[in-house]
Amino acid sequence: MPVNDGGAAVRRNTLRQQIADALRDEILSGRLQPGQEFTVKEIAEQYGVSATPVREALVDLAGQGLLDSAQHRGFRVHEYTFADYRGMIEARSLVTDGIFRGLVANADQHHATPADLAGVRRRGEEAARAASAGDLNVLIGYDLRFWRELSALFGNPYLSDFFHRLRVQAWMYAVPHLRRVDDLRGHLWSGHTLLVDAIADQDALAAQDIVTAYNEDSLALVERLASQ
Repeated sequence: MPVNDGGAAVRRNTLRQQIADALRDEILSGRLQPGQEFTVKEIAEQYGVSATPVREALVDLAGQGLLDSAQHRGFRVHEYTFADYRGMIEARSLVTDGIFRGLVANADQHHATPADLAGVRRRGEEAARAASAGDLNVLIGYDLRFWRELSALFGNPYLSDFFHRLRVQAWMYAVPHLRRVDDLRGHLWSGHTLLVDAIADQDALAAQDIVTAYNEDSLALVERLASQ
């Protein structure tokens, strides 16, 4: 019996994560809009699963700041403001500055081997191609993986998880505004490989300058779109 119970728990947890990932993708793609409400039953019927893993997945997403619990009505996609977005960018800057300084100053204590950086760079190349093509859906997926793998080189999973959540939340706010642009070519950041090269050269200041310019451009673009 213990073996069977454990297998059931693993399957449920796996389903829970799959549902959470699918709903996060729905939010980041813009198919689930800020403020949109839904119930556990609706999501369970949509995916053809029981209510338990759906409820657990929704609670997980609420804990990540993507959903709000709508009392007696289920859940609602969280609505961030531009002030929230500015705060996310500021927090991201503080995290990346610390990561870059740490990777350069304590290279022997971290796992940023040439092979690791090459792997991150390949992810960055895919993100940069999607950005240059204006393909927002593809960019978001590669961009999140790029930054997750890059931050993981620092060796602190708590920091990496926090940083990943910030990036998901920032994309969540920006996507509805970016969707209003007919052609995103030339508007999306594509400096991923330049950033990896700066880290490979152990140039923390250059890495910080690249991210600072990226953040300033992102803020200016989204602020302009949000005011329209």
